[in-house]
Formats: sequence, structure tokens, C-alpha cells
Amino acid sequence: QVQLVESGGGLVQTGGSLRLSCAASGHTYFMGWFRQAPGKEREFVAAIKLSGGNTYYADSVKGRSTISRDDAGYTAYLQMNNLKPDDTAVYLCATRVRNGIGTMVLSEYGYDYWGQGTQVTVSS
Repeated sequence: QVQLVESGGGLVQTGGSLRLSCAASGHTYFMGWFRQAPGKEREFVAAIKLSGGNTYYADSVKGRSTISRDDAGYTAYLQMNNLKPDDTAVYLCATRVRNGIGTMVLSEYGYDYWGQGTQVTVSS
């Protein structure tokens, strides 16, 4: 079993930036970020294949966010810039411990373990 520890959420003004971190306790193949706002479904934000560094982004954050990993491959980061009130949500880190093709990680069903989530609030 892999445990995930997220950090980096908070309150920021429109146009501001935040960097989320997700540290895994063991080896994984993919790490991803999802978000869920009150009354809305969970939605994909970004994902990265830890070996090779392939990245995937939702259209809603493309160009404003960058997902990356550390050299050891156990921590993933989500740098979010030019934040908007619509970005307000609980951001959840997830990991897939099985290898696979990239399209698998665009859905929450492609992941094996989830973190507790970190709140991101963007004020207008």
C-alpha cells in the first residue's frame, strides 16, 4: 500500500500562484491531481508518468499549470499560476502503482491510492 501526503494548498487572490506537493511512500508509475468543488463532480487536473516524465493536462488548466516530479520519483508537484475563482476546490493527489498507457490516468478510475486532499481557495 502506498500512502500519499499532500501539502501546499491555501488562500490566494485571483492571479496568484500556488505549488502543491504530493509525496508517495513507495514506488509508483503515475501521479495525478484531481479537484472537486462543492456540488460538482471530481475532475482531472494533471498527471505525470514518473519514469519518462510524460505529462497530461486538463484543458481548464493547460498553459497555467505545470506538473513535475523530483529526481527520486516519489514526489510530484503541481505549480498553478494565474489562479481564478473557478479553481477553488479540494485538490486530491492520486497514484497508480501499475504501469499503463497515458489515457488511463485521465480518469479517477485509473488510480489505486488517494491522498486526503488539500484546499485551494481563490478569492476574487
